[in-house]
Amino acid sequence: MQPTPPDSLERFIARNEFPCVGAKSALGKRQLDIHCARSIASSWNDLEVHRKLMDFAAKAQDEPKLFRSFAVIYCAPLLLSEKAFERHMWKRIQSMTDKDVWLGQNQEDGVSADPDNPHFSLSFGGSAFFVVGLHPGASRKARRFTYPTLIFNLHDQFETLREQGRYEKLRGAILARDHALQGSDNPMLSRHGTISEARQYSGRSVPGSWSAPYHRPSPSEDTP
Repeated sequence: MQPTPPDSLERFIARNEFPCVGAKSALGKRQLDIHCARSIASSWNDLEVHRKLMDFAAKAQDEPKLFRSFAVIYCAPLLLSEKAFERHMWKRIQSMTDKDVWLGQNQEDGVSADPDNPHFSLSFGGSAFFVVGLHPGASRKARRFTYPTLIFNLHDQFETLREQGRYEKLRGAILARDHALQGSDNPMLSRHGTISEARQYSGRSVPGSWSAPYHRPSPSEDTP
């Protein structure tokens, strides 16, 4: 029997060689929420996904815990180029951001809504998120998953790890494991506050001149 998309994602993360130990912790603690949508090339599920992100953010605010993630698997198994995946990913992110603003949600304090700012982060339901994109056409093996997928990681947990003095050790372990899997360093990985994290979301190696096709509207702007 072929595994379901959620089962496939859990098996993908559980593999010994999968480098992100944070994702492994979320899976092991049963704190990885998985939602299935139709196609990353369609806006069909954007409202539903945003609603679930809002619920996830609210629960995390009420019960702060380390290693909590929300994954959206787009179950139409599209084999996209890295640029095509990146383009569709930002369309989904922009659509959900527009809905966040329309519903009166604020950007989380302490992070910037400007995708070129080194302190940029997405914000949904008042909580900041870092996104990891997976898809079958990814050049990095750690990102090469059967279905186009977006994993939303709460930004607060990185700050908590820094406060606990655990962040650098965790980051070092992930970098070493990623190098062992790929055979080379990931040129896009950087620390928050040194360069915009938007450059890391899709997994594509982007040039220095690249800028994310993203804009968080002000509350006075018209949004869908």
